[in-house]
Formats: sequence, C-alpha cells, structure tokens
Amino acid sequence: MNWDSLDGQWKQRRGKAVYHWGKMMKDELSAILGKNEELVGKLQEKYGIAKDEARHRADEYKIIVKQLKQANIKLAKLHKELSKKEKSEKRSVKTKAASRRRK
Repeated sequence: MNWDSLDGQWKQRRGKAVYHWGKMMKDELSAILGKNEELVGKLQEKYGIAKDEARHRADEYKIIVKQLKQANIKLAKLHKELSKKEKSEKRSVKTKAASRRRK
C-alpha cells in the first residue's frame, strides 16, 4: 500500500467524522467539507493518486453535478410550462365543443 492510499483512507475517516460532527452541530459548511474530504480520500485510495490530483478530479465532478442540476431545473420548468399549455388547450377544446352544442 502506498502513501497516497493510506492518506486517502485517513481522509475518508476524517471526512466521515467531520460530516457527522457537522450534522450534530447543525453546521452545514462543516458537513459539506466532510463529504468533500471523504470523496478526495476515496479517490486517493481507489486510484492510488496524489492528493492534488484527487482534489482536481473531485472539483471536476462537482462542476459536472452542478451542470446536471441546472439542466434538470430547466427541464422541470419546461415540463411545467408544457403541462400548463396542454391543460389550457384541453380547456379551450372543451369550451368550443360546449358552445357548439348550445347552438
């Protein structure tokens, strides 16, 4: 086992402790920091890479997740708008049909 792998295991354990400690203290920043440290440690252990490389990969992953969340929000808004439009169109069709029957 190399030093980067051992350092990664230590970071994972420390990250878990900080994450849970942050929850108990209701300190969201500590909890987030703990999860980030845990991720960096896991990357170091699994891939045997240096701390800086693991941090770089974790940062790239966070950027991708952020982009996916933003895309998901946009899709949800578009879906909501489309649903409203479809409901509106159904109402207008029903209204037209009802007015034809009255004539």
